Order: sequence, then C-alpha cells, then structure tokens
Amino acid sequence: MSFARGLFFGALALLALALWSPAPASARDTMADVKQRGVLIVGVKSDYKPFGYLDPSGKIVGLEPDLAADVARRLGVKVQYVPVVAANRLQFLQQGRIDLLIATMSDTPEREQLVGIIKPSYYASGADILAKKGSGLKTWDDVKGKKLCGIQGAYYNKSAEDKYGATLVAFTGTTEALNALKEGSCVGFLFDDTFNNPRTSTPEFSSYETPLPSIEVVPWGVAVAKDDPKFNAFMSDVVKDWHKTGLILSLEKKYQIPQSDYAKKMNQEAAK
Repeated sequence: MSFARGLFFGALALLALALWSPAPASARDTMADVKQRGVLIVGVKSDYKPFGYLDPSGKIVGLEPDLAADVARRLGVKVQYVPVVAANRLQFLQQGRIDLLIATMSDTPEREQLVGIIKPSYYASGADILAKKGSGLKTWDDVKGKKLCGIQGAYYNKSAEDKYGATLVAFTGTTEALNALKEGSCVGFLFDDTFNNPRTSTPEFSSYETPLPSIEVVPWGVAVAKDDPKFNAFMSDVVKDWHKTGLILSLEKKYQIPQSDYAKKMNQEAAK
C-alpha cells in the first residue's frame, strides 16, 4: 500500500471512529423531571428528632421536611419524603432514587466529589458524646481505649478512633445505637451535638449528659446530583432566601430548637 493510500484509509478510520463514538453524557435536568412528574422526592431523616422524625401517626415531620416542602412549593409540585440514613443517603441521590437530599449531612471535601453540595450551607453542627452521668468522661482524652457507639458514615468517626483512641461500634441508625448505649454496650454515643444535646432534657435520657465540648464543627449542605448545574443554581438561590427571610430561625422556634449561632449569623449577613 502506498503512503498516500495509507493516509487516506487512516483518515477514513478516524472519521468512522468519530461517527461511532458515543456522545458525551448530557447534564441531568432534575427540575424538568420533577415538574413533569408533579412530585419532588426528597431524602430526609426519620430518626433524628427534631430535624426529621416520625410523629405518632407515622408521618415524617421536622425542620428538614418543612424545608423540603418549601422547595416543592416553589416548584409548584407535591413533596414525597424518603427516609435515609448516613450509610445510604449519598447512594440514593447518585442512583436517582431521590431528587434532593436534606438530611443533616455535613459538607466535606470527600462528599463534594460524589454529589453537588449547595452553597451556601443551611445549617452547622459539631460532634459530642451522650453518656450516662458519672461515666468519667471529662475530656476527649478520657475516651481512649473505650467503646463508643456511633453511626456508619459519620465524618467524625475517624477522628474519634485515630485522634482520640476510641473503639467505635457503628450502627446504621440512631435507634439501634441508643439502645446499645442504654444496654451498656458502649460508654457513650458519638453523634451530632444537634441530636445529642436535646436528648438530655427528655425523661428518657434525664440521667444522661453531654460532658465534652463539641469537636469538628462543620456546615450542613443540601445536596443534588453532581451533574445537574441548573438545579444546583436554583437550590443555591433557595438556601440564600431561607437565610434572608429567617425561615430557618422560624423553624428552630417551631421545633423548640435553641437558636443556633450559625443560623443567626447567616440571617444577619443575608439581610445586609
């Protein structure tokens, strides 16, 4: 074969490859899908009172379901709640089983690689330990060599083990972890301070306390699919409006949550 014929057939091969190559995947348009369906499907907690929990009738209620309902209202659709836990919430979003995630999720660099986490954040929390009064826990150094109940997928689990030397017994849900704590399977329950602190004022946990200061305070993020810039931009505007109007502060009052410094600061900054 001559050099010219070789160039000719080589060019044909490249052209054929270009024609047969699959087109690049297009970005997702969740908003269009939701409006066509008429329902916004949101992943929320059902075991994290008062942010997401079951009322006596079995209905999911709480601060975050109320935020989800607000998003649905803005889109002109109904809302459907799907209960999630830390171990499956990202997968549910990645798999398209939910359109939106508002489920006490801390914003971390690792999670930002997997899903689209909305800026600005809507809330913030740290981690502390719920323990029986008289447990002997006075500083974080005291957890070294002791068993702590925890939740699978929590970002601060690694610090508890690597930095403070605790042995973590991880559960998928808070009910199982709290039952293990009551049974004495662990000296304390390592979890979000926004969950642990309110427990101490309930009759069920009146003999418990949160004796240690919170660690690793980080913001919480609403999440959408990573390949959905349109929905990401929409939700960014929604979260900004939550802060500007003081909706989150109002929901804290509704659910008897002490007003958080983060929510107050974001409201003040948005109002400028």
